[in-house]
Amino acid sequence: MIFTLLVAVVLSAQATDIGVNKATQHLFPIADTPEKMVELGEDVIREYIKTIGLYKAKAANVFKLSKLLIDNHGSNVPQTREELMALPGVGRKTANVVLNVAFGYPTIAVDTHLFRVGNRTGMAKGKTPDEVEHKLEKKIPKEFFILRASLAYSSWALYVQGT
Repeated sequence: MIFTLLVAVVLSAQATDIGVNKATQHLFPIADTPEKMVELGEDVIREYIKTIGLYKAKAANVFKLSKLLIDNHGSNVPQTREELMALPGVGRKTANVVLNVAFGYPTIAVDTHLFRVGNRTGMAKGKTPDEVEHKLEKKIPKEFFILRASLAYSSWALYVQGT
């Protein structure tokens, strides 16, 4: 399930949740592990996700990250930000989502909306998402992150079981 979470978050960049769910509802039943994803191949992955924006680059990233998980991590999703960000298609926001939701680490994934809200409210003004993230981390107690992570992962687990 952690692998499919990682793939879904990689696919979600500049895409809607509805679009990602539509594409992955057919992809994940046949490719829910790095080995199965690599076995499909980049061209077949592309066909499954072609309704998502930037699908060609995302298919390449999903294929390559799956291969790297097999080769470098024993098919497991790594549990450090640095290792996650070394995977194709994984930036800081994606790494933070996976660390928080899958592993319960107290992280904040600053997307465009949170970046704007942090700046507009004055709660966490910054010129970059990283600056906003660091300021929010200082203001919000970490126990709220962990609670959020367990609830989000439970929701994700229920979603995956239902597919």
